[in-house]
Amino acid sequence: MLRTRWIFLMATIAVGVIFPTSSQAQLDKTAGAVFVMTNAAAHNEIVSLKRGPDGSLQMSKTFLTGGRGSGGVTDPLGSQGSLTLSQDHSLLFAVNAGSGDISVFRVHGANLTLLDKVPCGGAAPVALAQYGTLVYVLNEGASSNVKGFSINEDGKLKPIPNSVAYLSAPNSGPGSLSFTPDGTFLLVTEKLTNSIDAFHVQLDGTLAPIVVNPSPDPGVFAITFAPNGTALVAETGPVGGTNASTISSYALGANGKLTPISLGIPTLAAATCWNVVTPNGKFVYTSNAASATVSGFSISTTGALTPIDGTVLGINPSGSTNLDIAVTADGKFLYTLDSGTGSVSIFGINDDGTLANLGEAGGLSAAAGFNGIAAN
Repeated sequence: MLRTRWIFLMATIAVGVIFPTSSQAQLDKTAGAVFVMTNAAAHNEIVSLKRGPDGSLQMSKTFLTGGRGSGGVTDPLGSQGSLTLSQDHSLLFAVNAGSGDISVFRVHGANLTLLDKVPCGGAAPVALAQYGTLVYVLNEGASSNVKGFSINEDGKLKPIPNSVAYLSAPNSGPGSLSFTPDGTFLLVTEKLTNSIDAFHVQLDGTLAPIVVNPSPDPGVFAITFAPNGTALVAETGPVGGTNASTISSYALGANGKLTPISLGIPTLAAATCWNVVTPNGKFVYTSNAASATVSGFSISTTGALTPIDGTVLGINPSGSTNLDIAVTADGKFLYTLDSGTGSVSIFGINDDGTLANLGEAGGLSAAAGFNGIAAN
């Protein structure tokens, strides 16, 4: 227990050192923006959309990552977290799956400044996670692994020696990774083995041996943590099922084992792959690609999930193929990346967790391999 508290203390201090909350940074954040990634094979780019006080979006600028994406048509990365904001939203991390590297940007409202680009330590990176001075990247290609980096106050990444950790099997189809709220564990989902890997984070930033948690429900895709430490897993469901996708919640033990809290709660939709938690930890929403809908659940203090108002709360335009999902830092708005229509759907989040459909922002290329969305 003492060791865990020490890790948490050092990580908390690190957040303040690496990501200072200056008055200018606060001013930048108030502008509000949504970022999406093109994942283009020729040159990967981040598209910035300015956010208005009412949640509306206006196309702003594009920013080169300095790397190449994988290209493709619809959800070629098959992941959550390919575009990730830091805990304080001052930095934006992006994977370049085609060139095998990761990029770091400084965030200034809707503007970005490229700070660094480094090799991913594997092949075909698909997702990133950050906690304090630690950044871990999830590499899908070759022998699936995660690789750790430390990040300094200038946004530069430095590889952590001996930080490569392999998943339970080569080519296991990794889908996402997430740090626990206290930074003591890193969890990874494997789509092809239908399992959830837990790695204890050690004092030097490397990872302890893998603990594999087979999922009792089919179709594991993405994992996210609520602020109270509840692990939330989106599950696509059995092959051939009709609107058979689900979401589950778990408690994580000190030994890396997951204990079910709410298992296989129906989303009443198909291809539920992505989820996002509101900053206050009260609600979790799923993006259901094959149904063009968003489902919502309340999270109790024990981590139990309860469907909100009939479960399906948001209806996207037909053919949206809504992929990744994001919530603003103030918890007021929710956005989905609609690959099929080349747009971003906009929803207002009500106090009771229900959603108000606020329309869409177009201007993106449809069915062009876009992956990843982040909102500040």
